[in-house]
Amino acid sequence: MKVKTILVSQPEPKVENSPYFELEQKEKVKIDFVPFIHVEGLEAKEVRQQKVDLSQYSAIILTSRNSVDHFFRIAEEMRFKVPDSLKYFCQSEAVAYYLQKYVVYRKRKIYVGKRTFQELSPYIKKYKNEKFLLPSSDKLKPEVPETLDGLGVTWKQAIFYNTVVSDLSDLRDVFYDILVFFSPSGIQSLFENFPDFKQNDTKIAVFGNSTIKAAEEKGLVVNIQAPTPKTPSMTMALHKYIQEVNKK
Repeated sequence: MKVKTILVSQPEPKVENSPYFELEQKEKVKIDFVPFIHVEGLEAKEVRQQKVDLSQYSAIILTSRNSVDHFFRIAEEMRFKVPDSLKYFCQSEAVAYYLQKYVVYRKRKIYVGKRTFQELSPYIKKYKNEKFLLPSSDKLKPEVPETLDGLGVTWKQAIFYNTVVSDLSDLRDVFYDILVFFSPSGIQSLFENFPDFKQNDTKIAVFGNSTIKAAEEKGLVVNIQAPTPKTPSMTMALHKYIQEVNKK
C-alpha cells in the first residue's frame, strides 16, 4: 500500500530546513505533527519537597531541551542565581545549542555527548569529584541512573516536570498510513486515548529499542525502525521505506 499520509507524534519542527519538510516535498506525502505527550512543570515548592538545594551542586546533567527550560525556570522561581562556575553536561549537541538561550556559551564550562547518554559518560567520569544534579521528568530512561551509578559519581535526580498524556480525541476518525513514535510514553498515549486501537493496514515507525519494546508489548507490528546503521535518523528510515513501497 502506497504511503500518502504520516502522523508524527511530536510538535512540528520550528526550523524551516527540517528534514521532515524536505521528505514531504520530495516524496509528495502529507506529514502532520501532533504531540501525543506534553510536559507540565512542577512548582518550586514541589521541587523543594524533594530536598533539592540548587546551591549544593557544582554540575548539572541536561538530557533534553525540556530539562534546560525547567532547570532555569525553577532556578528563577527559587531566586537562585546560577553561578558562572556551574559545569553543564549536555547529552547532545542539540541540547548544548539550546542552552545558549540561557547562558553565554563561551563563558561557561560545557561538555557535550554525541547522542546517547552512554556517550556522555566519559566526560562525567573525568569530573567524578563534582556533585551532579539531574533535572528530569517523572519518566527517566533506566540507562541514565544505571550509567551514573556505574560511574560511581555523587548525583541526585530531581523531578522538575511531569510527562503527561495529551488529549487526542480530535484524531478519533482520522487515519494515517504511518504513525511515528519516539518514546514508550507515545505508545502509552495512543492506547490511553484509543483503548480499542487496531493497527490494520497502518504502518508503525518507532525510534529506539525501548519504544520498539513498548510497541510490541501492545501487540503492534513495527514496520519501520530507527536508528540503524543504514538509517540513523527517523526521516532517513521513513524515506527509505516510502521509496520502497511507493515504487511498487
